[in-house]
Amino acid sequence: MPYEWKTSPTARTQELRLWPHQSLPPKGFAAFILTTFTLILIPTLPLLGTPLLWGLLPFVLAAVWGMYFALQGNYKSRQIEEVFTLTDDTVHLTHTTPKGDVKEWDCNRYWTVVTKYEKDGPVPHYVTLRGKGREVEIGKFLSEDERIALFDELNRSLLRGA
Repeated sequence: MPYEWKTSPTARTQELRLWPHQSLPPKGFAAFILTTFTLILIPTLPLLGTPLLWGLLPFVLAAVWGMYFALQGNYKSRQIEEVFTLTDDTVHLTHTTPKGDVKEWDCNRYWTVVTKYEKDGPVPHYVTLRGKGREVEIGKFLSEDERIALFDELNRSLLRGA
């Protein structure tokens, strides 16, 4: 799962770090672009030495560049991180957007409520934290099963210290 708990025994602090699933590592990215380029060039081999090759080559390069650009954009949009910190008396959530903006929320642990919206949220099993007059989302980028597990883990961790 693309999240992990870290517990500090001395400070009695729990930290949950969440991030989107990264299915294509950098080596796989390079291999995919090279394979795409090679497979697109195979049909152009009979055109070597003809003027038609020069007419077709810009479109082949545009297709490879488009694939590269789309995958790079997808990689940058997955640079999200959420850190949920739980101490004896407070709950703190830090959300870092792909652009690097940081959004923070904190609340008294006792008043924090974890809610799961089965169908009413923007995604199925939408998980939110509510407290201090605000409701914030957590783990929206996770899969359905991961959000269900996250909801259970958050409830358990909040009740453990109560």
